[in-house]
Amino acid sequence: MGQRFAGKGVLVTGAAGGIGLSVVQRFRAEGARVAVADRDVSAVEADAHLPGDLLEAAYADGLPQAALDALGRLDIVINNAGVITRGPVTETTDADWALSVGVNIEAPFRISRAAIPLLAAAGGGAIVNTASCWGLRPGPNHAIYCMTKAALASLTQCMGMDHAHLGVRVNAVAPNEVNTPMLRTGFAKRGFDPDTAVAELGKTVPLGRVAEPQDIADVILFLASDDARYMCGSIVEVNGGKPVK
Repeated sequence: MGQRFAGKGVLVTGAAGGIGLSVVQRFRAEGARVAVADRDVSAVEADAHLPGDLLEAAYADGLPQAALDALGRLDIVINNAGVITRGPVTETTDADWALSVGVNIEAPFRISRAAIPLLAAAGGGAIVNTASCWGLRPGPNHAIYCMTKAALASLTQCMGMDHAHLGVRVNAVAPNEVNTPMLRTGFAKRGFDPDTAVAELGKTVPLGRVAEPQDIADVILFLASDDARYMCGSIVEVNGGKPVK
């Protein structure tokens, strides 16, 4: 494996989840020093551990500077943390709303707002957000989730345009279903065997399987790398050919 990120400093949120963990491992394998953020990052091998609750404004606001202080530099920010709330709006509680908007929109906004000046001051950098195919087109019974991912996609496009002149590239990846603990827990909560459900779900994908975290992580690393140097404000779908339906 190459060393595309040798000496770079990277902040990854949602680092303990399926995609996040894969992103952290891949960045470190390619020479980066990585600061990880999640509610519990004790099991994540990284260069700096910055645990906390993204619903706390001060924590989110302070993460980029904390990562910079811990790593000595900050070049790349991966806003990967996300939550899924299922159901139509008539079944959405205030708590569901606050959690979804807080983690999926407000946290990336706060982290990006704090990170952009730091990246610009260092001569440029990259921010990659984890959006979703479900934010680009409506999906059934996930109204608030779709709304928040649509907002994040729009925020990505706007920030990409507004801060390109600073050398700060902002892009997003938009997966469909991914074989993560979050997906498997969702199946278990609804009474399905996760292994069987993931296998059945794979049959609905033209490529023949549900995405693995590494499939998404590789695209995130591409967007963060100089290979994507002319990409700014882009939303890259990584869905195995499967539409939202």
